[in-house]
Amino acid sequence: MPRKRPPDDDLAPPLAKPVDHIPDGSLESLREQAQDCRACPLWRNATQTVFGAGPPDARVMFIGEQPGSQEDIEGQPFVGPAGRLLHEALTAAGIDPATLYVTNTVKHFKYERSGKVRLHKRANAAEQAACRPWLAAEMLRLKPRLVIALGAMAAQTLFGNQFRLTRERGQWREIGTDTRAMATWHPSAILRMRSPGREVARVHFFQDIASVAEAMRKDMRKKR
Repeated sequence: MPRKRPPDDDLAPPLAKPVDHIPDGSLESLREQAQDCRACPLWRNATQTVFGAGPPDARVMFIGEQPGSQEDIEGQPFVGPAGRLLHEALTAAGIDPATLYVTNTVKHFKYERSGKVRLHKRANAAEQAACRPWLAAEMLRLKPRLVIALGAMAAQTLFGNQFRLTRERGQWREIGTDTRAMATWHPSAILRMRSPGREVARVHFFQDIASVAEAMRKDMRKKR
């Protein structure tokens, strides 16, 4: 079990939803600890924990909602259809995916079966809360300059339950010292939409990722 410590003013991550403890250790240590997490029942049916991935000095952090079937099998975030759409948007914006840290609010795949198919099922509030300490620890280790929430679950974790993606997506907010955050559509939500809404959301998504690229360029100029 990970060691626990209560957050204080210097250690509290910029999350609107609180955590009652934060695991200790480096990102690699946290990844190892999370493999044995039993804080909620989701581990029982999942293949493995799907922890965040990316360089430990990444200045930009993308937070999704929860792993899908392909992520559950491979143990890496955003390697399925949603990941391909994200990669396409990043490439179009001129962002190297290898420079980013990508993770999820929930680290286990939740699903229900329909024959042989495993259908995604949204994690409930208790399951999200049980997993939130891992996200808090990731944010504290990285101290990202830019945080991008993909989907309503991630956005409300950052900004609170009052946040509405349809009304506030694409808007940058200060969430801590030297940290800005924005929310946009989750790629999987776009893929599930019907036309013409899918095409409209896709345009918005690509625009928001382009805004991330511009924010990254501005941040680099500040560092010079």
